[in-house]
Amino acid sequence: VQLQASGGGSVQPGGSLRLSCAASGLSLDGWGIGWIRQAAGKEREGVACISYDDRNTYYADSVKGRFTISRDNARDTFYLEMNNLKHEDTATYFCAVGGVSCAGRGRGDHWGEGTLVTVSS
Repeated sequence: VQLQASGGGSVQPGGSLRLSCAASGLSLDGWGIGWIRQAAGKEREGVACISYDDRNTYYADSVKGRFTISRDNARDTFYLEMNNLKHEDTATYFCAVGGVSCAGRGRGDHWGEGTLVTVSS
């Protein structure tokens, strides 16, 4: 299983980015998916997760109303749409599949390498 995260970059506060995570070696259908981030010097944080059956979606309080997680099973790709970005969203964002939880520090069975998001004036 390989996960390739992309879409990170530098953006000004208030801007938007769309992260993508392309999966290979498995079909996303029936797997929980999630995005977990880690800022420099801080604990890892579960940001947004969807359960394997799409019945439950979780967002960290800090991103509710600004971030949207979605998936395209036909493309074995999932996304994190990030709007109204803030300085505190600066972090490396990791995608995860399988056994995913966004509670606390977040977890998953399979991880991508991460993509850096920098929000700066």
